[in-house]
Amino acid sequence: MIDISEKDTIPRIATASGRIKLKKKTIERIKNSTVKKGDVLTIAKIAAINSVKKVPDLIPLCHPIPITNVDLNFEIENDTIIKVSCKVKSIARTGVEMEALTGVGVALLNIWDVVKMYEKDEKGQYPSTLIYDIKVEEKIKK
Repeated sequence: MIDISEKDTIPRIATASGRIKLKKKTIERIKNSTVKKGDVLTIAKIAAINSVKKVPDLIPLCHPIPITNVDLNFEIENDTIIKVSCKVKSIARTGVEMEALTGVGVALLNIWDVVKMYEKDEKGQYPSTLIYDIKVEEKIKK
């Protein structure tokens, strides 16, 4: 673990994003709230928020820091893509980019989990489902 004892406690913000590619029919189910497991985006949002708060348990060398805000946004970009953005805020001695990336990753995984029954082919595989483009969009130290 890196020693951050001498660093100043300042406001820190990070925004990360990522995408999931789904079948057109699955996106329609999400839009129409006809997914059997429930409200896909609400489930993904709650899971992401919980994961942000647990980053030090999941990524061993991350410092536990106070999370002051988590904001999740979901954008259906076209007939087959959902973009997830996660913005995390803290007042701490170290950044929150790992928390933002974790929030995005867990949101995307939860979307996949909730809709996987619609994404499988006749062999039980996922030939067109894809999580991709996970990245830090912005990191701010004030």
